[in-house]
Amino acid sequence: MAKKPHLSFWQIWNMSFGFLGIQFGFALQNANVSRIFETLGANVEDIPILWIAAPVTGLIIQPIIGHMSDKTWGKLGRRRPYFLVGAILASLALFVMPNSPALWIAAGMLWIMDASINISMEPFRAFVGDMLPSDQRTSGFAMQSFFIGTGAVVASALPYMMTNWFDVSNTAPEGMVPLSVKLSFYIGGAIFFLAVLWTVVRTKEYSPEEMEAFSEENAERKKQEAEADEVLPAARFLKASVTWIITGALLTLLVYYYKLEAELYILGVGLLVYGVVQIITGLLVKKGSDKNGFVVVINDLFKMPKTMKQLAIVQFFSWFALFAMWIYTTAAVTNHIYGTDDSTSKLFNEGADWVGVMFAVYNGFAAVVAFLLPVLAKYTNRKITHLTALFLGGLGLISIYFIKDPSWLILSMVGVGVAWASILAMPYAILTGSLPQHKMGTYMGIFNFFIVIPQILAASLLGFFVKTIAGGEAVYALILGGGSMILAGLLTLLVDDVDDPNRSKA
Repeated sequence: MAKKPHLSFWQIWNMSFGFLGIQFGFALQNANVSRIFETLGANVEDIPILWIAAPVTGLIIQPIIGHMSDKTWGKLGRRRPYFLVGAILASLALFVMPNSPALWIAAGMLWIMDASINISMEPFRAFVGDMLPSDQRTSGFAMQSFFIGTGAVVASALPYMMTNWFDVSNTAPEGMVPLSVKLSFYIGGAIFFLAVLWTVVRTKEYSPEEMEAFSEENAERKKQEAEADEVLPAARFLKASVTWIITGALLTLLVYYYKLEAELYILGVGLLVYGVVQIITGLLVKKGSDKNGFVVVINDLFKMPKTMKQLAIVQFFSWFALFAMWIYTTAAVTNHIYGTDDSTSKLFNEGADWVGVMFAVYNGFAAVVAFLLPVLAKYTNRKITHLTALFLGGLGLISIYFIKDPSWLILSMVGVGVAWASILAMPYAILTGSLPQHKMGTYMGIFNFFIVIPQILAASLLGFFVKTIAGGEAVYALILGGGSMILAGLLTLLVDDVDDPNRSKA
């Protein structure tokens, strides 16, 4: 019986190094895209809807890339071809984004950038499951968290560094992106490509024969894999579609009848589309086309392992909080603390630069905490570790409302940093042990649904919430996000961590 060998610290370092570049892309996007949108004329309540194309694309791309990478074997291996292609496309998008001449072009570039980053990122999650034995997976995901935090520290602070260290202007004429932001995106594009290239060159994947040998650990594992490959009856998909279609249609009609915010159509239409997807799946199964990649992904979605279903709810509320923070921190800090919403003013840009520093702090703290999480998990368990981290993150977001001195925002971000480190490691460490090895990429792609869906909901609901309920005060979106993160922490207690070596402490 073959077992996966333990990898050295430097082997895990090399296989995770690409995340340094991936997070350069994400951090620049998260800290600066709302700023770019406002610079190009977007109203604060319209910002969430401009983010919507990116997550919708991720919702489609992630499971497809995961399924394809499960089936890919070539000279570069199984996952590495996707690392490389995504890095090339994302780097090009980073070069173009800050030069967008109009708002609609910037929104389109966000779509391309997010899709390209996801092509690289999704296989990296499955990569840990492929390469590491069970008892090293927490350390593997923690290493990814370290590189995510480290990359984001520099990337988030780049505009601030350009202005305050190198005297590059952080202001520009109306409708123009400041030079400090442009140079930051150029540097980020180069680092993205080089970091991913390092992992591609320095890491060798196991062959199909070796992976097959590793999967033959016991008869129970084989039985689980056979059950995972079974396709549900067509009637199951067709029956489920009715509820989704009716709900989607009713919601769409309510939005139309009461003339609610246009972005709420996204929810109704999204539910309708999911119902139609189930009808298509059921008809394909009826025709015997059950090996079709589309059918496989939807079938696997319906048959998610119990642990994955429980974690999906935790992920949903965790990432809803994160997207509230990424979308609204700039508007909240510049308006609530700096007292301005004039994107051309020096005060606004000072506040926006400070948001970059805040994001650098939480990512930097996450990089440090990443190596402490496995230690805490060893003495408690992974669930308690995640619960503690999410509570600290939620309190950090809520505390922003009560702060008047920008310097104290750093303390808020320390709590967020602990949560961020855990969100990037613990759910994946728990999840990987519950998945069939031969479907690791597909299920990691499906798991991303519960990152993307809350992003779509955030884009659909938060604009409506801020404009209609919060009186245009973006800081209330951060309070809502903090409550969502605390709820996610409580829901972690309900997760069955089947692969935790400390199950007795759960």
